[in-house]
Order: sequence, then structure tokens, then C-alpha cells
Amino acid sequence: MTDLSTTYLGIALRSPIVASAGPTTSHPDGATELDQAGVGAIVLPSLFEEEVLHEEVQLNRALEAGSEHFAEALDYFPAVDTFESASDRYLSLVEDTKAKVEVPVIGSLNASSRGGWVKYAGLIEEAGADALELNLYRLAADPVVGAAAMEDADCGLIAEIAESLTIPLAVKISPFYTALANFVEQAAAAGARGIVLFNRFYQPDIDVDSREVVPRINLSEPWELRLPVRWIAILRPLLGDTISLAATTGVHSGRDVAKALLCGADVAMMTSAILRNGPRHVARVERELRDWMLENEYESVMELRGSVSYAATDDPSAFERANYLKTLHSWTTQ
Repeated sequence: MTDLSTTYLGIALRSPIVASAGPTTSHPDGATELDQAGVGAIVLPSLFEEEVLHEEVQLNRALEAGSEHFAEALDYFPAVDTFESASDRYLSLVEDTKAKVEVPVIGSLNASSRGGWVKYAGLIEEAGADALELNLYRLAADPVVGAAAMEDADCGLIAEIAESLTIPLAVKISPFYTALANFVEQAAAAGARGIVLFNRFYQPDIDVDSREVVPRINLSEPWELRLPVRWIAILRPLLGDTISLAATTGVHSGRDVAKALLCGADVAMMTSAILRNGPRHVARVERELRDWMLENEYESVMELRGSVSYAATDDPSAFERANYLKTLHSWTTQ
């Protein structure tokens, strides 16, 4: 029997297949199905800064409506002693999910500012999360702020949250940093115990008839795994075994999981494949992974992990340029 156990963020997992944040992990029943299907861990959807602030602003507006005209309007309604906010609902999700599943539960914060997020990180830990994923999701669209300033701000946020926690912190990043390897090392120095590669930006579309900007969500495809695989292969020998690496985006099959592990990932995270095929798809992916490992004579994930990376070359950048040239010449007319 092949051994699928692995370690992620210092936490022992029964499988390298992790259910990443998505609709299925947004309620305890969905998490239970994923647990029964065999996932190694479950990442909950993010608590968004915008969601918390929006609810607070809307509540204040509702409670103060009319008070600018009539001072006595403040007494029209009784004082609100209890109000279930977005953060309250999120903490309940953490607690309820932990109560229903056997595998580790990872909370998630989608933050772009400092300060109050330390409070929410601590509350998520108190609610029972085994680890926290900090989701750095924003566009560098301000022409006044340079790359160095943005990276410093991100590392400051990582450090502030990491220092406030006793549970491990993973950081989910985009692939758009100017010097990604350098930023990852800075993130690790700031306290990140793991890096999740990569955050997938959802691009808005334009309806040419209504001339409105509309949201579009496209589920990932297996070919999108190439980017995280490339960077994990580069980062694994640079980071050693002290920092966990998670591949996300494009993981759909057992062979995809094997590919992520071969290049040095500790876990492979899935969302789109689960949405397309349901939670039971995890069991199928696990069978495919076991079959592949048996066929290729790997007895464990630990033996498999990182066996194909850039550790054998002294200059990964030169290797990449040679690979780029080889790829260009590999195209032929059908």
C-alpha cells in the first residue's frame, strides 16, 4: 500500500490532496462530504475586508438615518445589543466545520490593510482553526506606489499577523511580483510557514450591448498548473524543507497531483475539479495518484516529493532560458 501521508505547515495530513477555498467548503455539510471522500485538509473561503466594512457602514447608516435632520431620530429605534456580522458568521463556520470533520481546517483571510486584521486572525484561531491562510489579492494599479513599497507593505502585514498567532500561517500569493523568489524569501522571513502558488485573478468582462462591466468566473483547466509547477520547482531547493509549498490552480487528476509533488509541492489544492465533479471526485483522484505511484515504484509521498526540481542545476535561470528555447522549437504544424 502506498503511503500518501504528508506534512503541510508542520501539520500531519493523511493525503496531499487538499480542498481549497470554494463553495463546497463554505458550509459544514460540504466539508463533511470532502472529509469522507479523503481530502487531507480543508481550506475555508476567505473572510473579506470589504465584506466586514460594508456591513458595518450599512448598519451605521441604517441606525443614523434621519438624525442629521432631527436629533430625536436617534431614539426612534431601540439599541442593538446583538448583531451577527460577517465575522461572526465566519467564526461560526470555523467552529461548525471543526466539529464535523476529522481533518485539519484552515481558515482564510483576504486582507489588504493592517491593524484590525490581527484581531480577526486571532478570533479565527480561537474558533479552532488549525492554521490560517492569508490571501494577498490586489492589483498594483496605483501609479504612485512602486513595487518595493507594495512588497514591504505585504511583508509587514504577514509579519504582523504571524506574530499574533500560535497556529501556522500560509500566504497565498499572485504570480505577478517583480522578483517572486526574493519576495517569497521575504515572506518566509516575516513569519510565513507556507506559500500557496498561485492566487487566480478573476477578470471582469464587458457586455458590449449594455456597456456594463460584468463578473465572469471560469473554472481552471489542467494546463494552468504549469505556472505553479514551474515556480515550485524553482523555490523548493531555495527554501529547503522548512517552508511548505502548496500548488493550486489546474489540479484536476491524480497525475496533476503527482506532477505537483514531483516538482516539490507538499500538497496539491483543488476547487474547480470538485465543483465540476462533486466531492466524490477526490476519491477518484486519490486512486489515480496511488495507481501512478505504484506504476512508477514510489512507495510514499515523501519519496516522491521534489524528485524533479531545479536542485540539480547551479543556475535555474539558465535552465529556464534553455527550456524556453526548447519549447519554442517544439511546435510543429499538424
